[in-house]
Amino acid sequence: MSIFTKNRTALPGFGLSLGFTIFYLSLIVLIPLSALFLKAASIGSSEFWAAATGDRAIASYKLTFGASAVAALINAVFGLLTAWTLTRYKFPGRRFFDAIVDLPFAIPTAVSGIALTAVYSHNGIIGAYLEKFGIKAAFTPLGVTIALTFIGLPFVVRTVQPALQELDKDLEEAAASLGANRFQIFFRVITLSIMPSLLTGFALAFARAVGEYGSVVFISGNMPMKTEISSLLIIVKLEQYDYAGASVIATVMLIFSFLILLLINIIQALTQRNTGKG
Repeated sequence: MSIFTKNRTALPGFGLSLGFTIFYLSLIVLIPLSALFLKAASIGSSEFWAAATGDRAIASYKLTFGASAVAALINAVFGLLTAWTLTRYKFPGRRFFDAIVDLPFAIPTAVSGIALTAVYSHNGIIGAYLEKFGIKAAFTPLGVTIALTFIGLPFVVRTVQPALQELDKDLEEAAASLGANRFQIFFRVITLSIMPSLLTGFALAFARAVGEYGSVVFISGNMPMKTEISSLLIIVKLEQYDYAGASVIATVMLIFSFLILLLINIIQALTQRNTGKG
């Protein structure tokens, strides 16, 4: 057989695949985002700065990114524990609970928002109990965090589960033979081994939370300067026919989200490299 014979595969060659990939990404992602930047830049630098740094906009940034980060951190902890339980233990109803994890994917976000509001309002099942301790969940930043935690959990669980399933149990047995207790094995062996997957789940949950609208708009109360998220502020700007202002806020959200995700990816790459060396 000639060394110049090309390997035939079911998929097209590199050139055609790359061309189709660039075309598809440009059509779906790059062109719309470029249009967003052009619209925001059309109003001039001074107007852009004024729209991007207004008091109402700054308050929405703080709530959106702050609540998203807290929700992603909560999901990173409890999502890992959920994935660990579903992966390592067999118990009655395990498949049922495993299916429940995907429920935020399946139901419309507006439905989840209404359900969370009903549960956490002052006369709800959980909200009424929290009221006794002076904790108000619905129509507060806490309610926003609860909603963002709800929609972000599946991203962490489904990202960590495959890593736990592929984890070599010989590492755990070796650590145990060297005298490590269960907590040391879990945190120093297991957690470090799956850290890249955990960081990926955190990044996905954070990105999903930043752009969330439907599940938050009901439970937040939408009070300007208090419980108004950036996505809602963009909708308000559009309803007021302030397309340039909406584009400015969307652009700022996009830039900050990209920078945060880039930082997370860098940390993930460094962690994966250090884990591989270890």
